Amino acid sequence: MEFRTRIEIPQSDWKIAPCEKMLFAGSCFADSIGHRFQEEQFRCEVNPFGVMYNPASILHTVAGFLSDSENKEKVPNVAVFTLGTNHIYILKETGEIVDNCRKRPQSLFVEKELTVEECASYLQQAIDLLRKANPLVKVILTVSPIRYRKYGYHESQLSKATLLLAVNQIVASDVNADYFPAYEIVNDELRDYRFYKPDMLHPSEQTVEYIYEQFAATYFGEDTFKFLKEWQPLKEALNHKPFHPESEEYKEFINKTMQKVDALSKKYPTFAFKKINKLQ
Repeated sequence: MEFRTRIEIPQSDWKIAPCEKMLFAGSCFADSIGHRFQEEQFRCEVNPFGVMYNPASILHTVAGFLSDSENKEKVPNVAVFTLGTNHIYILKETGEIVDNCRKRPQSLFVEKELTVEECASYLQQAIDLLRKANPLVKVILTVSPIRYRKYGYHESQLSKATLLLAVNQIVASDVNADYFPAYEIVNDELRDYRFYKPDMLHPSEQTVEYIYEQFAATYFGEDTFKFLKEWQPLKEALNHKPFHPESEEYKEFINKTMQKVDALSKKYPTFAFKKINKLQ
């Protein structure tokens, strides 16, 4: 007997390589998932200009990232866009869509809801810019499961529906663009407040981990899983918090661990160890 709805996700016919160059852009959910990839040593850029909630702002992120000369070597092979809302804010003075109101008075802005067609257009422009820089780039589109209380829950659902329809347009016309059902995993498969943080809006760390596992099962190949299996004990060793970090024993422990990291780098040429968050 089955007591929950399971989201069946078909295997991708292409795979994300170990330590792949990736770009995550979008909502704070993109931050959570992107940082999880960074922990596993994927060469990720995660919201380089801050959290972006709507398709227009994601376009701004892609355009800004690709125009920065320092990022010429970071053009991604895989881009993940996580859409949060179709609401945008337009600065009255200039008529431009702003990505962050920076706590300025609301009277300076006009709030607007993008249509399905407008959302799809901004997303397509972002994809086209990436393809101009890298014709082989793969794009994964997701819709954030985070609800927006300030719009009202019904209005939030309408916003998500608009985004889902726009994403569907893109995926239907682009064989190199996929939809990953993070929204459905949280709302239809998990469907319980125990999978949320105390604010009852944001997914818990456990939920983020579960979505990452589903993502991995969909997009990782045998070579990537093999690398992750070899990296796991090194990651745990580097995350270890010693009682006596200045002791000779701990210094020797770290020295031996880094020797193993160097050996892994020789085995996987794309692996360039990077300290992430808790890593020492």
